[in-house]
Amino acid sequence: KSSVQTIGEEQIQNPYTELRVLKGHQDIVRFLVQIDDCRFASAGDDGIIFLWNAQTGEKLFELHGHTHKITAIAPFSSSDASEEKNHLILTASADRTVIVWDCTSGRQVQKVSCFHSTVKCLTVLQRLDVWLSGGSDLCVWNRKLDLLCKTSHLTDAGISALVELPKNCVAATVGKELVIFRLIASNDGSEGWNVLEVKRLVDHQDNILSLVSVNDLTFVTGSHVGELIVWDALDWTKQACECNFWDSSVPPDVQPEIKLSQSPNETSVQHLTSDEECVFAAVGKGIYVYNLQMKRVIACQRTAHDSSVLHIEKLPNRQLISCSEDGSVRIWELREKQQLPAEPVPTGFFNMWGFGRANKQANQAAKKMQDNTPMYFLELVGDLIGHSSAVQMFLYFGELGLATCSADHLIILWKDGERESRLRSLTLFQKLAQNGNLQLKF
Repeated sequence: KSSVQTIGEEQIQNPYTELRVLKGHQDIVRFLVQIDDCRFASAGDDGIIFLWNAQTGEKLFELHGHTHKITAIAPFSSSDASEEKNHLILTASADRTVIVWDCTSGRQVQKVSCFHSTVKCLTVLQRLDVWLSGGSDLCVWNRKLDLLCKTSHLTDAGISALVELPKNCVAATVGKELVIFRLIASNDGSEGWNVLEVKRLVDHQDNILSLVSVNDLTFVTGSHVGELIVWDALDWTKQACECNFWDSSVPPDVQPEIKLSQSPNETSVQHLTSDEECVFAAVGKGIYVYNLQMKRVIACQRTAHDSSVLHIEKLPNRQLISCSEDGSVRIWELREKQQLPAEPVPTGFFNMWGFGRANKQANQAAKKMQDNTPMYFLELVGDLIGHSSAVQMFLYFGELGLATCSADHLIILWKDGERESRLRSLTLFQKLAQNGNLQLKF
């Protein structure tokens, strides 16, 4: 029997009781990216990009231009003083091209096809008005798609993820290494840049799968064998490390042995997200909450799903959403455990001889430690069943609900049923009032 926590039909805290199925893709949908408050783009293995309205589920545009699967997607918005905010998206494909699309017209703005290998990741540095592509090398581009500079061939494995750091730096994952690059403006007064490798960090034992920036001071990486490392974003030193995800019996200061009998997927850190206080990690089938100040895991669900967790996000009001290869999407709430009262000090024979005093001191110390260290747990509050295959990722749109994409070729918009019902009633009320069919009595 599965040890995964279950929830019945009575899901009082799950608002997503309505769903709209968005069809169009012909293969696995791997990426969702938010364009603005109510628009998003989807892309995947069919090489097509769709633009959707998150409020109505309307398909806005169908973008054709790639001949192979999409490997990366990123929003790129311009806000020049001379023009209105222009929303663009960048898409990279296994056909070794990158295309810039205009989200307002649905047109292809420009296409770059000078890559020697597949671009695996795209990052926009909005402050510098440039974007980066990562593959077998790192390239820096301007808005006009001019190649400003590039690194030499790094490795056949290539760059799999990029994150922006302070002082015009970026961190790139290359296999098990983390490479820090710095962008340096050209001295000749042109808008050119040079990219320089400044440091290689080799602390991970296996391939780095996930990378997230917490704030201007901190970023975090996670690896295939379950290591989570917290880094200083300014001097790139290691601040903390957690690698005991799979074995709670190992004390934090003891380096555990990796058990060969264990499937690597059980310990693989597939996705990381964070707020200022915590890092939320999808590790194997479980989800973990790592407190950055305490430098330890404060809550976890070791078997949150039946299969690997692929994506995790923090919502407002102390909630998390996770999605998995098992086709499920689940809502969790981070709750504080009720503190147990300290055991009473023993009385009687032993106390007469002073043995109770040590017990009393130990009890007080334990109670003090207990008071200072709040314990948390993750409570399952909602189970969203709608997809028939692995759910790759999701986007949270606040009041407009949640969008999920899956290997079943579908996108589902999950809506707050009560809110949608109120909106429908309001619309009906307005229509009746306009038609004069509503007799308003005062």
